[in-house]
Amino acid sequence: MFVSNSREGMIILADKELNLIEHLDELRKRLIITAVSFVVFFILAFIYVEDIYKWLVRDLEVKLMVLGPSDIIWVYFMLASVIAIAATIPVFALQLWLFVKPALMPNEIKVTLSYIPALFFLFIAGLSFGYFIIFPTVLNFLVDLGGDLFVTNFTADKYFRFVMNMTIPFAILFELPAIAMFLTSIGIINPYVLQKLRKYAYFVLILIAITVTPPDFMSDFLVTVPLLLLYEISITLSKVVFRRKQKKDLLEAEQQEGI
Repeated sequence: MFVSNSREGMIILADKELNLIEHLDELRKRLIITAVSFVVFFILAFIYVEDIYKWLVRDLEVKLMVLGPSDIIWVYFMLASVIAIAATIPVFALQLWLFVKPALMPNEIKVTLSYIPALFFLFIAGLSFGYFIIFPTVLNFLVDLGGDLFVTNFTADKYFRFVMNMTIPFAILFELPAIAMFLTSIGIINPYVLQKLRKYAYFVLILIAITVTPPDFMSDFLVTVPLLLLYEISITLSKVVFRRKQKKDLLEAEQQEGI
């Protein structure tokens, strides 16, 4: 009897180890596909990086300066990386969905699939918001501080670093509503958890805003307020998804009892 139980335990343990290895192999496969996609998009973006650069500086009244040859390749590298990240997001979201798909219910599979394009469009929306609204506002404010006291010249490296600081955080954090809705729909989080974590989330978001912006109150304020609003929007949307999920679960339970 003891030998039989030991054998059963060894078989269960072996099955668990096999399942873990299969999950790790599947995860590695998804990560490799995502990485290869990023490299391909990066190469394509780098081919057209001069056109991208010209479009971004089309409204500048002066030409940007470089302090050395390495600055040129670094600027091109930054621009190509941002384009590659934006293009890779749908691929990454699809690979993540394929990885968790076996653990999802049939109704959850359809719902979660709809979040893949949402992640891409929210990333682009965040980039656009940062570039067309936050970036020019903060830049004009800082330039006006100097008035006629300074000659305003920008190096390409510092200019685009400033652009990235004003846009990338918004592009990433604009994903919050979709991520909150996705995690709520599969039961990992709920709006009440997000509400309990609000003060910690606020602290992190304010810290991010202070870190990525120049050291002045106006810039910090312009970046902080939209980030806090995004968190509140995430809580609201999570509530909507959570209530729908509760109604659906209740309806399914009543149907099963009727059967």
